[in-house]
Amino acid sequence: MISAMSEVAGDATLTVDELSTRVGMTVRTLRFYAGRGLIPPPIRRGRVGYYGAEHIARLDLVRELQAHGFTLQAIEGYLDRIPTDATPQDIALHRTLLTPWMRDLPETLDRATLVRRTGRELNDDDIEMLVALGVVEPTPDEDVFQVATAHLSLGVELLDLDLPVEAVLDAGRIFTEHGRAIAEELTEVFRTKVWPHYRDSGGPPEHIQQLVERFKPVTIQGLVLAYERAVGETQRDTIRRTQHKPR
Repeated sequence: MISAMSEVAGDATLTVDELSTRVGMTVRTLRFYAGRGLIPPPIRRGRVGYYGAEHIARLDLVRELQAHGFTLQAIEGYLDRIPTDATPQDIALHRTLLTPWMRDLPETLDRATLVRRTGRELNDDDIEMLVALGVVEPTPDEDVFQVATAHLSLGVELLDLDLPVEAVLDAGRIFTEHGRAIAEELTEVFRTKVWPHYRDSGGPPEHIQQLVERFKPVTIQGLVLAYERAVGETQRDTIRRTQHKPR
């Protein structure tokens, strides 16, 4: 059986200059990352070091972590938890799971632009409600916000319902608390059951990316269906308790 290291050695065909061109990083940056242990040493053939798919996969992961705002120290800690014999496909999974699940990344908008986007005037109470809904987040700059534009139209519709801010905050807390628990458990299912199945099938990393992209709407729809059923059951239970309550 060919070991993971032998596979890497056989795949290592890039010099440091070629790797630099391939990943879009300077040679100085690559050597700095190697010195910090973010990528393994090159495979030596004589006096020349060669790099392969594992190095590229780890550098792509470093770039993805940087895009998510991880510090260099945090990136080192993250990579330390990846086994040294991890294949490029294993490393690609880590990068894939970092892919944002929101349809669009937040945009930075000033208040005037936000008003134009919503098509209505927004007073301070409206802004407070959008913040409570999680659609808008304040920034250190006055009247400049991070806006989840994919959900902005829904936020505007909710403004018309005239909901108490306290109720929205409580609902947001519930969604956040239970949403995180669901996300952690589903991630564990993906890691321990879905990923090994696709890894053992020998498919390329692109298949995992496609899987995750299709996994998103399926899990969201499943969550909506489970919530609808739970609400229906709760309503029926409430009615039963009311009917059997002593008069």
